[in-house]
Amino acid sequence: MTLRSSKRQDEVGESARTSYFNLPALDVSLAFPQATPASKFPPCASDYYQFDDLLTSEEQEIRDKVRECMEKEVAPIMAEYWEKAEFPFHIIPKLGALRICGGTIKGYGCPGHSITGAAIATAEVARVDASCSTFILVHSSLAMLTIALCGSEAQKQKYLPSLAQLNAVGCWALTEPDYGSDASALKTTASKVKGGWILEGQKRWIGNATFADVLVIFARNTTTDQINGYIVKKDAPGLTATKIENKIGLRIVQNADILLKKVFVPDEDILPGVNSFQDTNKVLAVSRVMVAWQPIGISMGVYDMCHRYLKERKQFGAPLAAFQINQQKLVQMLGNVQAMILVGWRLCKLYEKGKITAGQSSLGKAWITARARETLALGRELLGGNGILADFLVAKAFCDLEPIYTYEGTYDINSLVTGREITGFASFKPAALTKRSRL
Repeated sequence: MTLRSSKRQDEVGESARTSYFNLPALDVSLAFPQATPASKFPPCASDYYQFDDLLTSEEQEIRDKVRECMEKEVAPIMAEYWEKAEFPFHIIPKLGALRICGGTIKGYGCPGHSITGAAIATAEVARVDASCSTFILVHSSLAMLTIALCGSEAQKQKYLPSLAQLNAVGCWALTEPDYGSDASALKTTASKVKGGWILEGQKRWIGNATFADVLVIFARNTTTDQINGYIVKKDAPGLTATKIENKIGLRIVQNADILLKKVFVPDEDILPGVNSFQDTNKVLAVSRVMVAWQPIGISMGVYDMCHRYLKERKQFGAPLAAFQINQQKLVQMLGNVQAMILVGWRLCKLYEKGKITAGQSSLGKAWITARARETLALGRELLGGNGILADFLVAKAFCDLEPIYTYEGTYDINSLVTGREITGFASFKPAALTKRSRL
């Protein structure tokens, strides 16, 4: 190569660099057309068995209202906030205006929906963004419902109206660093003092805790050795909430480690309806049904995305939807979604009739999350390389499902709850440990 040709290449390169940096920013979706990203959410195509016919007009109205808000307000921003692992606080008033917080609670400014209506709302939020559905579930189906079912009349009147409008945010603190599935063994203590209680201990994985105004915290009464519930304000001296970093799923949710160091709770803020760990089941019986509807909604959204994507994206001169193997995977996803919806709907009806058992709700949550895992894996395959981009929903949903598969009872623990119910034998502890504890 001559010096002249080398100099010429340098000039061309410099000219190209100058021109490149002077160009206006390009919209990547326009520069590299693949398919419509999830920021413009696809229309619902997942109600193949016309589940709509099973809903009342009020429940249909709830669904439509939530769907419109999520597609318009949340879909355009969810990938950005998920990537940053930050919460979009500006959408809280918009979610509050939906009037879905408080779900089945009647009075105190709460909507008093049917449990099916509350479940449909949960699914519609999760269909677009699983993190937002977890935010609302923790706030509504755990914190608010605990106050509604276990609180005094004064506590209900004091806390529920502002929580129902999302003027205040709640969280629910049961899990501890050493006690997850074995939550009844929690070590956080509550010691009686004049005029109230002193809480000491730690909590972990508590959603919303970094910014919650009202924290429902469970602790062991040092006098009775029973589990009690306490309402703690966010500015209580001795209370510290530290965000858990580096999650691969539900990145928008602000989970925290909570440290309770001589936190004083006045007598007026102990929940009178929580006198043992079994009292938490009043809340979990409802929340576990709601959690089962999260993977239903997530799977609906992923199916909807894949349905649109396969029609838009072309390879070998034809839409991906025209290939037999892709159709088979799409149909398998659709079949899973239909079955999941019907199991979830039946859980709601059993609850409404007062017939639901712990085993039934546990089986529903375990089975539905397992089918959702399969459904999202198929969706990941169908989107090929784009299946690892949060922009096309599937990768994000794939990661978001993993925490849901685990919380509110892991697949294994929920299976054992159902196993205990159908066999009469509890198998939560290894037989050797159980035998030793009896000696």
